[in-house]
Amino acid sequence: MLQELVGIIGGTGLGDALAEHLSGAKSQDISTPFGKPSAAIMMGRLGKRKVAFLNRHGKGHRLSPSEVPFAANIFALKQLGAHVIISSGAVGSLREEIAPGDLVLVDQFIDKTFKRTNSFFGGFGAVHCEMAEPVCVRMRQILIEAAKTIDLKTHPKGTYVCMEGPQFSTRAESLMHRSWGGDVIGMTAMPEARLAREAQICYALIGLPSDYDCWRGHEAAGDKQTLLKEIIANLQAGTENCVRLIKAVLESDQELVYEECHCRSSLDLAVWTEAGQIDPAEKQKLDVLFQ
Repeated sequence: MLQELVGIIGGTGLGDALAEHLSGAKSQDISTPFGKPSAAIMMGRLGKRKVAFLNRHGKGHRLSPSEVPFAANIFALKQLGAHVIISSGAVGSLREEIAPGDLVLVDQFIDKTFKRTNSFFGGFGAVHCEMAEPVCVRMRQILIEAAKTIDLKTHPKGTYVCMEGPQFSTRAESLMHRSWGGDVIGMTAMPEARLAREAQICYALIGLPSDYDCWRGHEAAGDKQTLLKEIIANLQAGTENCVRLIKAVLESDQELVYEECHCRSSLDLAVWTEAGQIDPAEKQKLDVLFQ
């Protein structure tokens, strides 16, 4: 267990809060064939686990969702040796019962992004990964069980609608997303989850609802500054709850890195291109994904 490296992806607030619990924390710059990740990766230890934290939006929340180097982020964590990732991100709630400050353990996605590189294998060949269960079933169950031990209001499943952004939804779009069966909406889970599957990483996502999107009207008496303060406060509360949950998982005796998990063999039947047609240089460049 001492050699387990757990990748964690989140925002600045999560990293700052998590750093308080890490021992031996230090930053590590890393480069990948897909460029540099969003920020230097913070390495440390929490309990018996080695942790690699990556700030998705970079220092000072510099990167908009469409500018996040998702491929570099996932490749960098795999290059460091992470075979499991716990990710988190702010979302808007599409359901009355999912309140701001709750946590949502996402199990499905509807992907509406269109500007982002969503595969490592352009130029390599035809690679088709199974995505019916887009998050690791085993890791999500570990999160569910950990949430019970710390009495957090946690929804054990939810469908995440990932939009391109950076603008928020129109009300008509928000109502449409509800009619599709979406439970939360955000801008960052895709192609992150797709790339994690291509990297043969066990990936789980914690959604942090900050508001009710725009399908549900806001209080008429509230001005814009009051509303913004409320959203930020909700996100801070959600971040604190998320840190509690991640800490409970990392301090548990659960086997987080499990090499027999289906996620760890997602490329076994995915490569359809004949071996002789694959450029050896491309194969070497992406070798870490097959490990």
